[in-house]
Amino acid sequence: MIMQPKDESIVKKSNGILVFMVRRDTKCSECGEELWSGSFLRLEKDRALCLSCADLDYLAYLPSGDTALTRRSIKYSKMHAKVLKWSRTRKRYERQGVLVEPEAIERAEKECLDDAQLRELRRQREKVKREEKDQKYLQEYTLHVRKLFPKCPKSEELKIAKHACRKYSGRVGRSAASKEFDPQAITLAVQAHIRHEYSNYDELLMTGWERFEARTVVRSTVKEILDQWREKA
Repeated sequence: MIMQPKDESIVKKSNGILVFMVRRDTKCSECGEELWSGSFLRLEKDRALCLSCADLDYLAYLPSGDTALTRRSIKYSKMHAKVLKWSRTRKRYERQGVLVEPEAIERAEKECLDDAQLRELRRQREKVKREEKDQKYLQEYTLHVRKLFPKCPKSEELKIAKHACRKYSGRVGRSAASKEFDPQAITLAVQAHIRHEYSNYDELLMTGWERFEARTVVRSTVKEILDQWREKA
């Protein structure tokens, strides 16, 4: 069976040679060699070719994972091909690595080994910068919570900020509005905290209540506490 790309978009957008990982056992259209699942094939019009018939069998497979190694290997290889595999869950082709000349990989590995310490130091510096930036944002968010809700119990504003601003969590604290410290967005974060910590909302969910029904039950409690915290000190 000849494997035909199901997702033409990535094929059309990609420049250069494309090689596909075989998902279902097939045969080379030219030499008849069995192409088992996990092996590689090159599509030439409607014909599936093994790497030997496609004149690519002298290339070595380099899996994705090390960006510097991949970039340098491609740089030092006169010929390279992108390796794609169909993802059933995402319904699209995804890059798995590249095929490059073995000598190019060896040269790239040596270079990466020589400057590995330098690149690690650079990564650490960038990490520190990101952490400092996140910490500053967390402190500012905490101050805005206290400003909007001056009667909020001591240290609660920090808990609210940490929960709302958890990196990559998708919570309200990480939204574009909250990054500008929008009062409405911060209020939503405070409401969520009160709902979980100062009402029986969680208990209702544990006993089988639907989320919106449980929120209706605790709405008055949440509003009462929210109003108390909003009062000027």
